[in-house]
Amino acid sequence: MKTEHPARDRPLVYLDYQAAKPVDPRVVEAMLPYFTERFANPASLHTMGDEAAEAMESARRTIAAFINARPEEIIFTSGATESNNLALVGYALRNRRKGNHIVISEMEHISIHNLAKYLEKNGFEVSRIPLDLYGRVDPAKVRARIRDDTILVSVGMASNEIGTLQPIREIGELLQGKGIAFHTDAVAAEGLLPLDVERDHLDLMSLSSNDIYGPRGLGVLYVRKGIPLTPLMIGGGQENGLRSGSENVAAIVGMSRAAEIMREEREQEVARLRTLRDRLIEGVLATVPKSFLNGHPSARLANNAHFRFTGIEGESLVLLLRDEGIQAATGSACSSKTLEPSHTLIACGLLHEEAHGSLELTLGRFTRPEDIEAALEAVPRAVRRLRQLSPLYKEEVPS
Repeated sequence: MKTEHPARDRPLVYLDYQAAKPVDPRVVEAMLPYFTERFANPASLHTMGDEAAEAMESARRTIAAFINARPEEIIFTSGATESNNLALVGYALRNRRKGNHIVISEMEHISIHNLAKYLEKNGFEVSRIPLDLYGRVDPAKVRARIRDDTILVSVGMASNEIGTLQPIREIGELLQGKGIAFHTDAVAAEGLLPLDVERDHLDLMSLSSNDIYGPRGLGVLYVRKGIPLTPLMIGGGQENGLRSGSENVAAIVGMSRAAEIMREEREQEVARLRTLRDRLIEGVLATVPKSFLNGHPSARLANNAHFRFTGIEGESLVLLLRDEGIQAATGSACSSKTLEPSHTLIACGLLHEEAHGSLELTLGRFTRPEDIEAALEAVPRAVRRLRQLSPLYKEEVPS
């Protein structure tokens, strides 16, 4: 995806799709009437309220079909972070009498890690599953952490940083019949993998609208029928009493349209992205000495290329690439304001200095082959320049 740079002739190349995606124009078109003509509150009893309510319920049915769920199991939230809050905190508070032990993986999004810390401060025990060197969770290590008082296991479907896919179905199978709820944050994977809550034995699943090219500010929590939660937003009792507040009908319609498009185009799009990703990975590793791929070499998201480079610092590389017109990241945008290295990379066994030398390039619907070629020109040049300025790298590789 290219946009004009205001300060130079060279267009910007956007390779940070994991942080944010543009809204598909087809989604915008579907949403527009709900800002001006069909703006009514779906709780209103008049005709226009009925029309808004029907649009919302139609969208709920579409999104349910997208993940093989029932419409009544779809709860609209303000985003995936709120969905994670409702899943973990809502379930923990409601089921505390059954036990106070929760299991998460070291790979999880920062929102899950911070929720775990919150629960620990409020009397719950949290066990964390270690990762292998590729960032993958071993189901046997999940089993080893299950106790009599375990009430919830949360493992993300894929790493939002290094792109490694997790064995969700196997984990779901081993939890069957144990009376333990299984939650996954599926945000990183939702536009790239087929989602099926029945196949994967899921009880709770967090989704984001923007990650399938819908509007920001909307998320979904799938809640299997019979799974009890304590609501965290108290008010008028919307969303089966689990999430009060007037629903954002325009955004809900937008997410529904985004899900339809994704369902129709995902397979072809994933094949296209995988080709571009492989070209990017092979090109960087071939042209940059002492460069390494983070994450699993094959069991990874089709849009994710995550590297580390000896002798440089990731933030400096991102800023240098910015001057080259390449929009990139070092890791999760949700934790980019800290100077700490990626918790996922550290959990994979990397040293702090290795984790600090990382670059995340993520592709999307509007990425074109010329964007990849632009990155393959810019990345080696930027790494070479930073290494020339680094006394540490000169010590390692004498000139």
